[in-house]
Amino acid sequence: MASNNTPADAPDIADVTTSALKNVDSNSSSSSSSASSNASSSTNATEAIPDAPAPWSMKADVYFFSWWMSDKQAKAGLPTMAYSPLEAASDYAAPSAGTPVGGLSMVQLLRYKDSPVGPYDELVVVPGSFDYTRDDAQGRKRKGRNPRISRIYVSQKHTCYNGRKNWGVPKHLARFDWTNNPDGSSTVKVFPHDMNPQDTAEANASSVPFFQATFKPWRFAPSFPLRTSWLDYLGITSTLVLPPLPQGTGSQGELPGTDCWFKIVPQQYSRRTMVGWFDIAQHCDDNGRLTGDYENFWPGLGRWQLGMKMENADVGLDAPEESWDPPRSNL
Repeated sequence: MASNNTPADAPDIADVTTSALKNVDSNSSSSSSSASSNASSSTNATEAIPDAPAPWSMKADVYFFSWWMSDKQAKAGLPTMAYSPLEAASDYAAPSAGTPVGGLSMVQLLRYKDSPVGPYDELVVVPGSFDYTRDDAQGRKRKGRNPRISRIYVSQKHTCYNGRKNWGVPKHLARFDWTNNPDGSSTVKVFPHDMNPQDTAEANASSVPFFQATFKPWRFAPSFPLRTSWLDYLGITSTLVLPPLPQGTGSQGELPGTDCWFKIVPQQYSRRTMVGWFDIAQHCDDNGRLTGDYENFWPGLGRWQLGMKMENADVGLDAPEESWDPPRSNL
C-alpha cells in the first residue's frame, strides 16, 4: 500500500529539462525535436493501421505505485479525470457498465522495448474494482467484481488501435517526455492528445502534462523477483474486465470501438524489481497555479508514494480469456 506521508529521507528531485529522443512512429521522447515528431505523425496519419492479433509477448521496464481506495471513497464517485473524454461521455463510464467499489488501485508507467508493434510508452490508471452484471448462457443475471482500466495513454498509433480492438483497452495517444536525472532518478511527463475539447480528432498533444512523476530507487535496497499473478495468493485478482468501447474520430484512425465485454489477464514478471519513492507533485504554471485537478494527481494522495520498478520485465497479453455481449436490459 502506498504511503501518503512525506518520508524524512525523501530524495531531492532534480530540476528537469525535457529532452526528446523519439521512437519510430511514436510520441515518446528522450531527445529529438518535436517538429520531427509532428512531421512523422502527419506523414503516417492516412496510412491504414495493420492488425496485430493476440498473443503479445513484450519486454518493458514497468514502474508503478498503488494505494487502497475505500468503499466509502468509491461510492462518492470517481473524479472526472478518471476517464478520457471519449469514454466519459459513453456507456463505458455509465452506471450500466458497473459501479466502482474501491480496493487496490494503481498507476503504472511502462517503457516497452520490444512488442509486436515496436517500442512504445504507456500510462495506465486502474482505480480499483467495479461491480458489474452480465447474462449467463441461460439468460440469467450474474454479478462480477474485477479491476478495470479507466484511462490509459500510449505513445504510438499501432498499439492504440490494436489495444482497443483486441482487448477493449481504452487507449488514447499521448506524447511521453522522459528524463534520466543526474541523481539516478527518472522523470516522465505525459501530454495527451485528448485534452482539447475543440480537437475531437485528437490530432495534437496538450501543451501541459496530464500526469508527471519522478521515481528514485532506494540506493542500498536489494532487488528481487516479482510476478503480478502472485497477487492472486493474497486474494487480489489481476484479471481485468472491460466494457464495450465507443468509437472515436482519431486523426490516425487509431480509435476503433468494440461491441462486447472482455476479460483479460495481463502477465508481468521481472527477475530484478527495485523499491523506491515516487514524487507525484503535479504540474504548475509559471504563476504557481496547478494546471490539473489535484495537487498529487489523485484525490487523497500525498506527494511521496512508495513504489517499484520491474526492470526488463516479461509482459504478456493473450487473447481475451472470455468475451460476452452487454446484458440484454442494457441493449
